[in-house]
Amino acid sequence: MSVLTMYEMNRKARYDMLDSQLSEHNFNPMNDVLFKFVFGKPERKQITMDFLNAVVSEDLGHPICDIVFAPTELIPDRYDEKLSRLDVACTLDKGEQVDIEVQVINQKNMQRRTLCYWARMYLMSLPPGGDYKDVKPCIMVNLLRFNILPQEEAHSLWSVYNKQTDDRLNKDLVLHFLEIPKFVKMPVSHMTKMERWLAFFANKLNAEEKGELIMSDAAIHDAMKAAREFMQNTAERRAYINREMAIIDYNTNTREAFEKGEEKGIKKGEKRLGTLIQYLMDEHKLDDARRAVQDEAFRNELYNKYGI
Repeated sequence: MSVLTMYEMNRKARYDMLDSQLSEHNFNPMNDVLFKFVFGKPERKQITMDFLNAVVSEDLGHPICDIVFAPTELIPDRYDEKLSRLDVACTLDKGEQVDIEVQVINQKNMQRRTLCYWARMYLMSLPPGGDYKDVKPCIMVNLLRFNILPQEEAHSLWSVYNKQTDDRLNKDLVLHFLEIPKFVKMPVSHMTKMERWLAFFANKLNAEEKGELIMSDAAIHDAMKAAREFMQNTAERRAYINREMAIIDYNTNTREAFEKGEEKGIKKGEKRLGTLIQYLMDEHKLDDARRAVQDEAFRNELYNKYGI
C-alpha cells in the first residue's frame, strides 16, 4: 500500500465522513450529480414534468402534458469558444424549450450566465433556412442555493416588459429564479405544489415532516425513491460525494480569503470591517460579506444594522 500524503489522508477522512452521513433521509437534493439523475432521465420524466408544471405552467397558460429531453451540450459557434453544458434541457409538448440549471455556489455571474444560456437556446431553436416565426420560446429555470435578487419571495419570474405600461413584449424570454434560502418553512398541509417542491430542495424538514411531504405528493415520493436508487449505485454515490467535497473546498477557500481580508482591514485600522465580516461569516452570509468588502454604501448599511 502506498503511503498517503497528509492532504490525501485528510481528503480520505472527509470522504469517509460524508459517505457515512449520506442516507435516504440525509442528502443534498441540489447536488447537481444527484439532480441530473433524478430529473434528467426519460424514465423519470413524470417527476420533471410535475416540477415544471409547478414552476412554469401558470405563466405558460397551459399545463405541460409531455416533455422530450434534449442534448445538454451547446456546441459553440467557433472552435475557440467555450462549450456550454446545461444541467437538464427538454422540449415541452407545445414546442417551448426549457433549461433547468442548479447552482449551489454564487460566482457572481448568474444574471448574465442565464441570459447567455437562454440566447444560445433561442438561436438554436431556429431551424436552418427557417423564418423568425419558427423560433421557439425558451424558458430558463434557475435553482439557486443562494440569494441574488431583491424580492423577498423564493420564486420570481423575469421577462421583457414596457417600463411605462407594463405591457409584455412576448413570452419568448422567460427566466424563473428559485432562491431556495428564501423558502419559509410552514406546515406541509398548508403548502402549495410549488412550496412542496421548494421544501424538497430546501431540505429543512424533520423526519416526520419529510414523511408527510412524501405521503402528500406522489412526484416527490418518486423523487425520493430515485434518490435512494442513486445512493445504492457505487459510481453515482462517489460522484455525489466528490461534488460535495468540491463545494466544501470552495467555501473553505472563500472563508480563508475573507479572514485574510479581515486581518488586512484590521491592520489598516478598519476594525469595524473585521467585526462585520465575522458577523456575516458566523451567519453564513458569504454573498453579503463579499459585497460588503467592495461596496461602501452597503457596508455602511450593514454597520448600522449590526450596530457596529
